[in-house]
Amino acid sequence: MMLRFCIQEVNMSRIFKPISLCTSTNVSTVVRGFLCRSSTIANGSNMPSSTSPVCSYNEWDLLEEVIVGRAEGATVPPLTVAIKGSTVEENWNFFSKYGGRSFPLDHVKKAKAELEEFCSVLRREGVIVRRPDVVDFSVKYTTPDFTSTGQVAMPRDLLIVIGDEIIESPMAWRCRFFEYRAYRSLLKEYFNGGAKWTAAPKPQMSDELYDEEYVKYSVEERQKLVTQGRFVTTEFEPCFDAADFIRAGKDIFAQRSQVTNNMGIEWMRRHLGDKYNIHVLSFDDNPYPLHIDATFNIIGPGIVLANPDRPCNQIEMFKKAGWKIVHPPKPMMPDDHPLWITSKWLSMNVLMLDPTRVVVDKNEKSTIEMFEKLGIKTIPVSLRFANSLGGGFHCWTCDVRRRGKLESYL
Repeated sequence: MMLRFCIQEVNMSRIFKPISLCTSTNVSTVVRGFLCRSSTIANGSNMPSSTSPVCSYNEWDLLEEVIVGRAEGATVPPLTVAIKGSTVEENWNFFSKYGGRSFPLDHVKKAKAELEEFCSVLRREGVIVRRPDVVDFSVKYTTPDFTSTGQVAMPRDLLIVIGDEIIESPMAWRCRFFEYRAYRSLLKEYFNGGAKWTAAPKPQMSDELYDEEYVKYSVEERQKLVTQGRFVTTEFEPCFDAADFIRAGKDIFAQRSQVTNNMGIEWMRRHLGDKYNIHVLSFDDNPYPLHIDATFNIIGPGIVLANPDRPCNQIEMFKKAGWKIVHPPKPMMPDDHPLWITSKWLSMNVLMLDPTRVVVDKNEKSTIEMFEKLGIKTIPVSLRFANSLGGGFHCWTCDVRRRGKLESYL
C-alpha cells in the first residue's frame, strides 16, 4: 500500500505580522497577512509526521484525503430523553412513530445520490475520497443498560483527526453506540499505515447519564438552563461528539452541548496534553446546542463564520487576536423542507478545500455571495436531502489529511 505523506516545506525566514481586518478585507489578504506563529511540538519540530497517512491540524489547509459518510441504512432514532433534549418538540412524534425504521426511502435515495455527487466533485478537485462500510442501522441491539437501533454513518460526529492521530468519540445518543463499526475497516487500514488510533472511553449510557426532568421544562426555561450550564446529559461519565470540537492548529475550541459534557471535554484536554489548548465556548439563544460547526465554523487562519442568531460569549478573545468575524446571511432553506434533527443553519456548515476554495450548498445563494465577497471560490453542490438526515458538508465528512503543519493563530 502506498502511503501519501503530509509534508510541507517551511520557510522559517518568513515571519508574518498581524494586519488590521475590516469588513472589506478578503480572504486572500487575510491568508497572506495573518499572524502565524510556528509551534514547536514534542519532537522539536513543527512539521507533521512523515510516517502517518493521517495528518490534519485545522479546518482549512489543502485537503488531500477525506472520509464521506453514507446515507445507506439511515434509521430514525428511537425517541429517548436524549433525543428530546436535542430536538424541537414538533418532531418528537416523528421519532416516536418511526424510531427504529428507515427514514423515508425516497428521501434516503435522494440523499445517497447527493452524497455520490459530492464525492465526484471532491475527486474532480483532486481530493482522495474514502467511504465507510454499509451498515444496516435498523438492527436492534441490547447492552446491559439499554436496547436501541442505530442511526447513520456521519463521520464528523464520530471522528476527529488531530495531528497524526484519529480519535473515536464516545457519543451520547444510544442510537449511535455502535456507529464506529462502519469505520473499522478504514481505521485499521490507517493504523496499519502508521496512524495513531485512539478510542475514547465507551460510556455505559445508562439512565444516570441523562436528566429525565430536563425535557419537562419549556423551551424558554431550557434556554435559561443552558445558560446556567444544565443540559440533558449529566456528568455521570465522559461523553462527547467529535463535532463539538473545531480546530485551529494549537488551539481547539469546544462547546458544552446536549451531547458533550464537561467530563468529555476534560478527557480530550488531558489526552492531548500541553501541545494543544482546549478553549470552551458558549453561545446565547440556543436551547438545543448540538455540534459547534453550524454555530461557529472556522474557515481560514483568523477567519470564522459566527452564527448571528447564536452570539458567542467569548467573541472578544478572537477580536483581540485580530480575527475576522463573519456573520453569514440567513439560510434560504424553505420552511416546508424536513429537518428532523438539525436546523437551517447547515447553510454555514461548509467544507473548506483550502483557504481559497469552499464547498457550499448551491441553493444558498446569499451564502455563496458572501464567500465570493471574501475572495473565496465557491464549489456549489446540493445536499438538501442529506441535510434532513442530520448534517451538512462539514458533518458528512472527516478530513483525514490536510497539507499543513502545527501553527498557533490565537
